Amino acid sequence: MPMTFDPMWKTMKEKGFTTYTLRVKMKMGGGTYNRIKANMSVSTNTIEALCEYMDCNVQDIIEYKKEGS
Repeated sequence: MPMTFDPMWKTMKEKGFTTYTLRVKMKMGGGTYNRIKANMSVSTNTIEALCEYMDCNVQDIIEYKKEGS
């Protein structure tokens, strides 16, 4: 999968956010959380909400890795 949410986990750790923060305080649905955990696609609205909530940029949430790299 070329898109990965690896930067998000690092950003969360740096900012002191937990999965509880996402699921409960941000009111993220279980399906969305599972899609992120599996590096599956999510809507740009979800990415925008994550950026707003964690006060960060898109590159702090997702990363594009060219296949074969």
